[in-house]
Amino acid sequence: MSGHSKWANIKNKKEKTDSQRGKVFTKIGREIAIAVKEGGSDPANNSKLRDVIAKAKASNMPNDNIKRTIDKALGSGNTDNYESVTYEGYGPGGVAVIVDALTDNRQRTAPEVRHAFDKCNGNLGAQGCVSWSFDKKGVIVIEREGLDEDTVMADALEAGASDFEADEDVFSISTEPDDFSGVREDLEKKGYEFVSAEVEMVPDTYTTITDEDTIIKMQKMLDLLEDNDDVQNVWHNW
Repeated sequence: MSGHSKWANIKNKKEKTDSQRGKVFTKIGREIAIAVKEGGSDPANNSKLRDVIAKAKASNMPNDNIKRTIDKALGSGNTDNYESVTYEGYGPGGVAVIVDALTDNRQRTAPEVRHAFDKCNGNLGAQGCVSWSFDKKGVIVIEREGLDEDTVMADALEAGASDFEADEDVFSISTEPDDFSGVREDLEKKGYEFVSAEVEMVPDTYTTITDEDTIIKMQKMLDLLEDNDDVQNVWHNW
């Protein structure tokens, strides 16, 4: 994967999701549990839970799994206590990387994340060392096949999207973070299905790697991070 296009990143992420579905469902389950604890189990009154459910459905998580996870989070015996932690650094070739984790033990997670960077010639840095070059945006991706570009763009802008891009395979719709839920729900009501739908860290510029050895190391680092049970998302500008 060259990693120079946004669609390459999306497609790579989706293929990973398809091949490691159980692990992905476990990670999304943590997000559902946190959303339930923070705002209750009724999606109608909990926008964060609605967003995570939309992410779960985009990842093909069955409705039964979603319901079971919500019920478990409500259970009085549930003592899971996760906190959100963000790590930043540079991968091989100077690629900027942000790692979002949900952990019940920082002393376990931090060394594991550092190990993934070190093992692949990366460098875990201080908080803020790369996040300045990313913008937080709601990103909704819709498969292009069978859809009219002008119609999708009109629907997205009418719903309150801030930007619309047409790629060869997909339409990518951007929103301000606060507008994401409303735009996503509006498009959902119009019958659109999503390849992915979540608030992301979107890089201002992308870094291209041409050296084969560096490409292998970068992909290895991403695999190590994404295979880690505590890591929820890995954002990068490759």
